[in-house]
Amino acid sequence: MMIERLREYVGAETPTGDAAALNAFADRLGTRYAELGATVRRVPAPTGDHLVADFPGRTGAAPLLFLAHHDTVWPIGQLRDAMPWREQDGIIHGPGVFDMKGGLVVLETALEQVAGRDHRPLRVVVVADEEVGSPSARSLVTAEAQGAYAAFGFEPPHPNGDLKTSRWGSTRVRIEVTGREAHAALDPASGVSAIDELVDQLLAVRRIVAGYDEVLCNVGTITGGGRTNVVPGSAAADIGFRFVDPATEEAVLQAVAELQPVRDAQLAVRVMSNRPAWQPSPATDALLAQVVAAGRTVGQEVGGAAATGAADTNLTGWLGIPTLDGLGPIGKGAHAVHEQVIAATLTERAALVAAIITSL
Repeated sequence: MMIERLREYVGAETPTGDAAALNAFADRLGTRYAELGATVRRVPAPTGDHLVADFPGRTGAAPLLFLAHHDTVWPIGQLRDAMPWREQDGIIHGPGVFDMKGGLVVLETALEQVAGRDHRPLRVVVVADEEVGSPSARSLVTAEAQGAYAAFGFEPPHPNGDLKTSRWGSTRVRIEVTGREAHAALDPASGVSAIDELVDQLLAVRRIVAGYDEVLCNVGTITGGGRTNVVPGSAAADIGFRFVDPATEEAVLQAVAELQPVRDAQLAVRVMSNRPAWQPSPATDALLAQVVAAGRTVGQEVGGAAATGAADTNLTGWLGIPTLDGLGPIGKGAHAVHEQVIAATLTERAALVAAIITSL
């Protein structure tokens, strides 16, 4: 049943930003959560609606918060053209099986398994733009996390199945340059190359980052110009930063924000999305100990370790809420054409989540 459900979900392709596809999938999830007894709310957003489902539980108890997303990095047609659904030797391949429709199936199955049993209230938040940093969902996640006993994410786990006990901070920054167009041969001196200015700014960013031991910096996109006989009047770059701690994050982002043009050009630096660093804490260690005990009741040994990748659990961990992530099935290939999950771990993870729900 879980494999059939996963195939159904993978077949409904949901690239980030495709509001129609994402909203149709949210309809599907909302209907299923309502069937399982939840009160479901849609939170509209221009690039795709978010979903909040509240399941009743023990009177007066603080809820457990479950965080998930239904967008993927893959465009419509990826399933048909490059990553067809395939089951072979206990491995399932396909776009989104690992990140994170497998996690959605695990969560849904666990909710089925605990129906009618004693547990805390459960709140499920499924966002539509997690793959680009949840710019429209950050305030929603923050609001819905208030008063939670603990938060759990259904992103992929570590390769050995360990849960994630902290995450690096992640910030996307766009540097935009406006220069001045001119004929590149007849009147180059009257022009100001936005591309040359952008290159100099990216070198300045590299120098800033070099002053810190644990910062990751990736220039993910560069755009600008149009023709070789025109001095380019505009250029831009999107940069992804990863930070191990809030102090480093603040220092680097401040330095980047204060960049100044080196020629007669205009420079704008904008933060596109931000997830603060979620650092290790005694509260999360205590939650992991509870989860380890719950896992043993279903014959599973659970571990935990820090992670470099960011997710919505960055927010709950940063807020001081005991948080764990990585409850999705074991696999590999997130954001890669070899994306896959181990089929048997779907049922194992669902049993673990059900045990967590009924033991906390």
